[in-house]
Amino acid sequence: MNVPERIDLDSRAHTLTLHWPGARTQCVSHAALRGACPCAACRRIRLAAGIVQVAEDVAVVDIHSMAYGVQIVFSDGHAQGIFPWPFLEALGAVAA
Repeated sequence: MNVPERIDLDSRAHTLTLHWPGARTQCVSHAALRGACPCAACRRIRLAAGIVQVAEDVAVVDIHSMAYGVQIVFSDGHAQGIFPWPFLEALGAVAA
C-alpha cells in the first residue's frame, strides 16, 4: 500500500497536497475531498443518484491519522469519513 511521506494543508488555497514516494505530488481541493467523502451517509446519497452538496468555501479544519488513511474534519462539521490511502491516491492525477 502506498502511503504519503507528507501531507500539506493549505488553508488559504483550500487544498490538500499529498507527497507520495518517488517525489510524486497530488493536490486535491477541500471541496473535492468533501464531495467524495466515503462515509456511509455520503455514499448513500451517491448510490441514490444524488450529489453530495458541498459549499465552495468548505475547508479542512483537522486531519487525524488512522494508519491506513486519514479522518478529515471539514468546516461544515462533517467528520465521519475515513479516507484510505488508495482512495485518496485515486481521487486525482498524481504528478511526477
